[in-house]
Amino acid sequence: MEHSATGRQQSWKTSRSMDLLFRGVTAACAAFVLVIMAGIFVSLVWNSLPTIREFGFSFLFSKAWDPVSQKFGALSSIYGTLMSTAIAMLLAVPLSMVIALFLVELAPPKVSAVVGNAIELLAAVPSIIYGMWGLFVFAPFMADHVQPLLSEYLGWLPFFQGPEMGIGMLTAGIILALMILPFISTVMRDVFAMVPDVMKEAGYGMGATTFEVTKDVTIRYGIQGMIGACLLGLGRAIGETMAITFVIGNSSDIFISLFEAGNSIASRLANEFAEAAEPMYLSALMELGLVLFLMTLILQIITQFWLKRVKKKMGGDLL
Repeated sequence: MEHSATGRQQSWKTSRSMDLLFRGVTAACAAFVLVIMAGIFVSLVWNSLPTIREFGFSFLFSKAWDPVSQKFGALSSIYGTLMSTAIAMLLAVPLSMVIALFLVELAPPKVSAVVGNAIELLAAVPSIIYGMWGLFVFAPFMADHVQPLLSEYLGWLPFFQGPEMGIGMLTAGIILALMILPFISTVMRDVFAMVPDVMKEAGYGMGATTFEVTKDVTIRYGIQGMIGACLLGLGRAIGETMAITFVIGNSSDIFISLFEAGNSIASRLANEFAEAAEPMYLSALMELGLVLFLMTLILQIITQFWLKRVKKKMGGDLL
């Protein structure tokens, strides 16, 4: 009996030690992520100090970019990043939601499996392939067909005026939308598939139509996962480099027209980092990287606050 009690005590101590070890390892891994983020931030700030001291906050509000005269500003790159990302999200999010709902609610199982696998394969295509396809195939198509059509019917809007070159902000936004669509739709599909059948059956039992069950049950239940999917797409779009670099045009000017060329922070870094020999030039590029880092962080914080409000407003009891 005494031997049995001693064995149980030793087993409890061993289990306790394993729990403490497991907790310590997981906590260290979580802390390591924070250390990496802090290291990236400190490195960017340190290398950006020359331009921070030289230009201050005016760096954010100036569109000047002249390496010869050592005058730099981030406004055109910030504008291009936000505009191309906004176009991509406006196109990709509704399409992704419709695709995910079709695969989960309407499509036969065999069709859903085939289309779902095709979407997952599309997500694996490298971004440079999207950029090359955009430059050599999609941009000429935009110049020959899409942009003339938009100019004819929507040319009274300033967004659809200007040269019909094929490349530009609109083309970049559409390419970005095609890139992030597989990520968003795949996550949304998995979220909708996790909605308990009993909840949907209860809706049908009360006489609701498929549209009403989808709107009032499936979407309300999965709203948190849907927003997470949008965040995944947003993170991919806002920092995309090669696909944007091929088709955005890389102009330092700011235009209202979506047909005009522009640039994003990522495309400017990709184009000019290798040739930045002067310390101030390199510092300006590093500060652009810092701006992109802070933009992503601020967008994440804003989205988290918005998510909490959405959860409270749209059936927090379902989540």
